[in-house]
Parts: sequence; structure tokens; C-alpha cells
Amino acid sequence: MKRFLTSTLFVCLLAAAAVAQPPAPPSPKNSNPITKSRILQVDSSVTTKHTVTIKGKVIPYTATAGSIPIWDEDGRPVAGVFYTYYERDDVSDRATRPLVISFNGGPGTPSVWMEIGYTGPRRLNTDDEGYPIQPYGVSENPNSILDVADIVYVDPVNTGYSRIVNKDTPGTKFFGVNEDIKYLAEWINTFVTRKNRWASPKFLIGESYGTTRVSGLALELQNAQWMYLNGVILVSPTDLGIERSGPVQEALKLPYFAATAWYHQMLAPEYQQKELTAFLPEVENFTINELIPAMARGGFIDDAQKAEIAAKMSKYSGISEKLILDNNLDVSYDLFWKELLREKGFTIGRLDSRYRGIDRQAYGGSPDYNAELTSWLHEFTPAMNIYLRDELNYKTDLKYNMFGDVWPWDDKNDHTGENLRQAIAQNPYLHLLIQSGYFDGACDYFNAKYSLWQLDPSGRLKDRLKWEGYKGGHMLYLRKEDITTATENLRKFIQESVPKPGTPAKY
Repeated sequence: MKRFLTSTLFVCLLAAAAVAQPPAPPSPKNSNPITKSRILQVDSSVTTKHTVTIKGKVIPYTATAGSIPIWDEDGRPVAGVFYTYYERDDVSDRATRPLVISFNGGPGTPSVWMEIGYTGPRRLNTDDEGYPIQPYGVSENPNSILDVADIVYVDPVNTGYSRIVNKDTPGTKFFGVNEDIKYLAEWINTFVTRKNRWASPKFLIGESYGTTRVSGLALELQNAQWMYLNGVILVSPTDLGIERSGPVQEALKLPYFAATAWYHQMLAPEYQQKELTAFLPEVENFTINELIPAMARGGFIDDAQKAEIAAKMSKYSGISEKLILDNNLDVSYDLFWKELLREKGFTIGRLDSRYRGIDRQAYGGSPDYNAELTSWLHEFTPAMNIYLRDELNYKTDLKYNMFGDVWPWDDKNDHTGENLRQAIAQNPYLHLLIQSGYFDGACDYFNAKYSLWQLDPSGRLKDRLKWEGYKGGHMLYLRKEDITTATENLRKFIQESVPKPGTPAKY
């Protein structure tokens, strides 16, 4: 059930010099300003000073925007990885100060989404539900987690400003599940060493494909870099390479369908009048206890039982019994997004099913476009470009790749879920938090729950594993109401995952 975020907005990559150009002389505002250029300087940075008010307290911090190289076996830079690093200034003991290392997904997207949408000190201008507003730009984020942790946002190769700089270096060195994990673990080692953060409690947070990335990194950092973590946070997780197929894969969609139908008021009053979180357990129990066993019998299920199952599915999902029966109880995501509001003239979004789209024609089995992704690119792209140039003073003519060309991507041998389990088993300090949006159809919430259940077959680690649900989509933090709760839960998770001084890591 691989479901990577994809886009047709791929751009041509720029072949650049293998050696960074020397930076311009320092100025009062910037410690090492970037020369205006279309060539990535693979080892350079700009620093600026700022403040943000969080929970009524003014937090002074230093922001660093720059690039750190990836080297080949001979020590030559083959790529530059762009990052933005936020470090609170009024901290006397950096050894006890948590460090959060943040990734987004795609796999071809940068860390822009969580940086200016969720946890960073600046947040894009948006309405209370996350829809674009003008003028574009960013403002203070009173929900940032910078009060409790320093944060570095990392853009993998060919995303954001990160680029391959040696034209002889093949993309296969970077573009695959395991290749991605290997070079980023090396990069994290370099970053932590340069910033003198080896003593700090460390956390990884990833969204979407970024959850695949950080799940694999948890074990790679331990086994190859000898770097041990305190926590891993998965926001809208993928399947993490955890096996699900046949009736299980087909059935697990239904609770997401039910949540979406509830949001659009397509259910009978008996369900519509219930609070969402009071309604969904009924659907989840039906899915596990009735739907999966029924689908496992395939075409040999009794006709009467099949009709009874279809009737329940229809009541829960808001689509007709006939459509469900015509599809042998297995309605695809695409068909659901096209069908639910077909008679009202709308499609619904993939990554966030609260969003509506308008197709050329009502006929068909899938929407013409992703309504939610178009909306997000509408607001995030100008905001990030304005922010990097005007506030972080990072001057470059490079295109900031919201979607970069990382294809073909080698998705074989994805064992990241098992890697994460092993990392948690090996490290008694390590805790896991999963956050999901109920209206996310790309990495749906019930599949996230299923992954959580399968991560620990023994049940002996479950006191360190936690799942949370929110009334949003893939970017669950776009709703004003949810970002407050979600960031507060992040604070709590970070603080509770740091042991008291002197507490040994042992069972």
C-alpha cells in the first residue's frame, strides 16, 4: 500500500560546480551571506537574530539557513543539503536542551510544510481552516515548539535548495528508501557534530514519506552512526513497509470513508448527530470483526450476507449499496473521492477530504486534480520564498523546489517499520508518537492505527507507543483549533521522553 505524494510539478535539475564558491565578506546583519547565484554553495550559511512570543513569553533565537555537503568516498562534495536551524538563545545548558530534526515527504518535497505550517517560529498566513489568503507571507507562530526544543528542518537532495553538484554523481545514490536513509544519517552526524549537539536529547519528526524516512533513520543512526534518540514522531504516516494486502488492505479504508462522509454530512441522522470520535469506533469494530472476514471469503460469501455487509458499508460511507456491490465490496480511494459528492457537482481532496474540487465532467472514476494540494501550493510557495529571502536573508536565484525530481525512486526493500521496532527495542529511552488526521485519504488514520498495532507483535513495547487523531487532513496542523492541541501534545511528548538525570537506559 505504497502511497507517496506525487506531483506533475517536476522541474529540471541544475548541474552545478562540485566545489562551493567562497562566500561574500561578512556584514553586520549576516555572518556569512550567500552570493546571488544559480550555483548552490554546498558549504555556507547565513545567520539572523529574531524573537517569537510563545505562551506569553518572548523567546530570543538565532536562525541559520545554509547548506552542508554530502561527500563521496574520496571526500569530494557531491551534493549540498539545505537546512534551516533555529536555536533558542537564552539557554545556558545546551546538553540538556532537546534537538528536533524535522523532515517532510513526497519523497520529493522539502521541509517547508512543517517549518512554516506547524512547529517553526513563523507560520504562513492562512485562514482558521488552512485555506489560502492574501497577502501572502508569514507571521509569528505562537504555537511553535521552539520554547522546549531547538529545531533543524532538512531538505533532502533535489528538494528546496538542495542539489546534486557533481554532474557525474548518479541519482541512484540518493533516490531510494535505503539510499535516502543512509546519506541523511551521515548528514545528521555532520550537523550534530558541527553544532556541538551530541549531548542533547534528540528527536526525529517526519510527515508523510518523511515517516518512512525517520523510521529507517532511527535504526540507521543507532547502528551506523552510534547516535541514540529519545523520540520519533510520525505525522500522517505511510505504511512503513508493513505488510497488508488482500482483504485487510481493501477493508482498512472504510473508517476513513466514514469520517469523510460525516464531515460532508452525507450520513443518516443517527450517525450525523454523533460526535466524530463517538461514531468512528462503531465503524472500526465493523471493519475488523465483520468486513475483513467477509471479504476474505471473496466470491463464495453468501449472497444474503454480502448484501447485509454492503448495506452497512453504505450507511457508514455515504455511497450507494449498488456501487459497493458492483465493486465487490472494494471501493477504491479514487472512486470514493469522485463519487461521494458527485450529485452535488464536487469531488473531494485526496490528502485532505475537506477540500472540494470541480471536474470537467461528473462522469468518471477519479477526480481531475488534487484540490487540497493545489490549495496548499497556492499558499506555501509564495510564503516560503518571501520568508527565506526577506526574514532569513538567504539570497539566491536557485528555484526553491516544492516538488523536486527524485524519480525513479527505488521503493524496494522497505523494512522501515521493522527498523523502527528494532530501534525502540534496542533503546529503552526511545518513545514513539503518531499523529493522524481523520480526513487524510493518502495516509489514512486507520491504516496508521494498524501500523501501530503491527509495530510491536509482542506487546511488550506498547507503553512507549502512542497514537493521536485530529479533525484535519494530511496536514492536520492547518486548522487553528488543532495546531494548538497538536503542538501542546508535542511539547508533552518531548518533555516526557527525556529521562531525569541519572536514569539508566535499561530494562
